[in-house]
Amino acid sequence: MVVKKHFVIRSKIWIEDDHGNVVFGDGRYRILDAVDRLSSLQGAALELKMSYRALWGRVKASEERLGQTLVERQGRGSRLTPFARKLMIQFRELQGRIHHESDAVYSSLISNYIDQ
Repeated sequence: MVVKKHFVIRSKIWIEDDHGNVVFGDGRYRILDAVDRLSSLQGAALELKMSYRALWGRVKASEERLGQTLVERQGRGSRLTPFARKLMIQFRELQGRIHHESDAVYSSLISNYIDQ
């Protein structure tokens, strides 16, 4: 008995600067999402099982590479800037479009040959 197999394409995307340094991707997205939900860099670090220093270093590196502030102090906590919120929305849109297009290209070029 032959079992029909079905495969799907998967990809990861991130944004780099012209020196190959990560500017934004899923990891940075998760950091900003946690900061947004918890209003705390320390809380985000704990949730993501990262050191505060590592988390803050990634945020600062992205801010420097983008030339924009992503996280700002709010009282005793932190909050995302409007730029950070928009970046997150646009990044998810970019991911969605790339995944959709990848699926279409895969279906038209490869799936008929390997899905059996």
